[in-house]
Amino acid sequence: MATESSESEEEGKITGGNQHLIVEDDLREMGKKAAWSVSSCKTGNGVSSLRDDNLETYWQSDGAQPHLVNIQFQKKVKLQLVVLYVDFKLDESYTPSKISIRAGDGFHNLKEIKTVELVKPTGWVYLSLSGNDPRETFVSTFMLQIVVLSNHLNGRDTHVRQIKVYGPRPYVPYIIYIFFVHKFLEVKVP
Repeated sequence: MATESSESEEEGKITGGNQHLIVEDDLREMGKKAAWSVSSCKTGNGVSSLRDDNLETYWQSDGAQPHLVNIQFQKKVKLQLVVLYVDFKLDESYTPSKISIRAGDGFHNLKEIKTVELVKPTGWVYLSLSGNDPRETFVSTFMLQIVVLSNHLNGRDTHVRQIKVYGPRPYVPYIIYIFFVHKFLEVKVP
């Protein structure tokens, strides 16, 4: 995945952001298969603003931290990447500075899988859900929760302009039939 955002030498800190959403072809956006909810919102700045593909709109929380975005799926899905659009230049103290990502079967057993610090981000920020083991390239879950733990400049409410969640495209083997004089030859292609 090509991105201008970078993790600094200190583990879990992300600076910058990418002005264009760039995602590898082997990933697909999974958010449309989920039920989305938020812990609170100001009127007119609700959960729909996170999914409207408009960078001018945003979800604005309303209340004490932490602020939650809940993403629930009807069946267990594999998720590999969370991408947020945040803009410190426009939103200043409303911009998240520390985010936790939790996964589980539901609210009753969510476990933290990643915590990151965002340093004045402007643009798309990519958060990989891969584990420390190189074989752990995704999280298999019914629910993902994005938790805004703190904002820049000690802000109370938060602005997040877009959230996308990506999982691996399913592998679908296909069969090519080749016709040879009165015989079919079946070839499986990986």
